Amino acid sequence: MKKVLASIGIGNATVDTVLPTDTVRPGETVTADVNITGGKVEQDIGTIRFELETRYRTEDGYQEIDIDRFTLTEGLTIKPGQEETRSVSIDIPYETPVTIGGVDVWVETELDIDLAVDPEDKDYLEVRPTPRLQTVFDAMDDLGLSLRTAECEADPYGRYAAGRRFIQEFEFKATAGRFRDSLDEVELIAQPGPDELELFVEIDRRGGLLSELADTDERKTRTTIRSTDRDVVRDEMAALIEKHV
Repeated sequence: MKKVLASIGIGNATVDTVLPTDTVRPGETVTADVNITGGKVEQDIGTIRFELETRYRTEDGYQEIDIDRFTLTEGLTIKPGQEETRSVSIDIPYETPVTIGGVDVWVETELDIDLAVDPEDKDYLEVRPTPRLQTVFDAMDDLGLSLRTAECEADPYGRYAAGRRFIQEFEFKATAGRFRDSLDEVELIAQPGPDELELFVEIDRRGGLLSELADTDERKTRTTIRSTDRDVVRDEMAALIEKHV
């Protein structure tokens, strides 16, 4: 009877992934402990699966997606009440979105148990910007451009990142400073890497109704940020925006 109950999740083994911190940056590696506790009956665990996930907006609503996934293939027989711990290193890919503006990122751990409901554990992460992206945020603030929204959106044609189905867009509103009267907003799509940060930039100039309807008030460009010096990046972004205003 216990085996029957375990097959529908009652008295099943449980899993709990314990991270040393829930605050990470893209490009980092986090070592976690996976704690497995046996249930009411002996069970064979084939693999332990890990998925780093987020969700993005599509025309039909929000969709969850794996940023990365991997498995531990070491088989394990867990006896009733037995406690086992496995260590695992979790890489945070550079394309992992920053968790601001309602964006969520989490690690989901799942035990693969034959003829049973697979036990799961979900751990949410706080993903902070890479140093270069944080410098861009600081530089934009210096220029009077305030971050208004940050959302993950579908990129079905791979215009910004080949092989990826979504991007994260940061929208800045001109609220003060030298661009307040000439700009409506600036949108950034960031592609961080270990040595540089590539930015796709859309500059929305302040214009009349006709220009807005025709999209002639928008300019698109791109740039590469290599410095983490706030003054240097502020000057680079200012020059880029000035060129397209």
